[in-house]
Amino acid sequence: MISEEISLIPADNARLSNFCGHFDAHLRQIEHRLQVEIANRGNLFKVTGLENSVKAACVVMQKLFESTEKEELTSELIHLAMQDATIDDLLDGSKEVVQQPITIKTKYGLIRGRGTNQQDYLKKIVSHDINFGVGPAGTGKTFLAVACAVEALQSEKVRKIILVRPAVEAGEKLGFLPGDMAQKVDPYLRPLYDALYDMLGLERVEKMIDKGIIEVAPLAFMRGRTLNDAFIILDEAQNTTIEQIKMFLTRVGFGSTAVVTGDVTQIDLPSEKMSGLRHVLDVLKEVEGISFTFFNARDVVRHPLVQRIVKAYEAYELKAKTEQ
Repeated sequence: MISEEISLIPADNARLSNFCGHFDAHLRQIEHRLQVEIANRGNLFKVTGLENSVKAACVVMQKLFESTEKEELTSELIHLAMQDATIDDLLDGSKEVVQQPITIKTKYGLIRGRGTNQQDYLKKIVSHDINFGVGPAGTGKTFLAVACAVEALQSEKVRKIILVRPAVEAGEKLGFLPGDMAQKVDPYLRPLYDALYDMLGLERVEKMIDKGIIEVAPLAFMRGRTLNDAFIILDEAQNTTIEQIKMFLTRVGFGSTAVVTGDVTQIDLPSEKMSGLRHVLDVLKEVEGISFTFFNARDVVRHPLVQRIVKAYEAYELKAKTEQ
């Protein structure tokens, strides 16, 4: 156990209050996540714990205090700061210098990868024509892919964005839903709309959809097309069949980038059908020019409980396999 003192400058009471949180809630959150004890008097803080944890806590505290100059800290921001690659490397005792993270500029601010896997994912999307992002919910697979698509469109690397999802019935029959085909599949595409709204704003997205610059469609509508100069995202790919994912991947034309995302632990296909995503990961693993990024519970950037839920399911499934 060691102790380290840090002084947060300037000694601004409003910024210190923002940093510490209501009843020191932010400090308690850092303590709980990094297994340290934090005591303070004014802007002087004393951090006690294991060496790597103390170093990580000091780094994250300094970063968070710097951010108080421009924004109001929340529990979510504290959680995301502690998912940073620098913090993970310090906890692991790594002495490697972390490279400057890739950042994506959108209308509503900068987006950057949290942690090593998200950073690698962004780098691979920039340098490969076909990319796979596979892992549990909350790891940012789809959100970061949409961010890359928006950036590519704004910098005129592509002429349009195409967002695709298989309209697989998860417990309910599409035939019983009201409306025409477009209205029936709309709920399945909602997460993709939400990501676009976050980055471009509602009005701009709707104008781009009207002009055909952004296209959101069910996977079945891709058959027979060749997609040139486009950024194409296939979301929820675990619910594609072997034939569907092959059809999708062979649509990619010149000047296009494709990102395929999915979670092989959440398959809604009938039990007799094999997931196209599971199949394609084996088929294409040696193909040059295709990238694969595999996320795990550590990469979850939603509520901390989501991370613990994913870990609990992983542990349960591992135990079930060993008992078979």
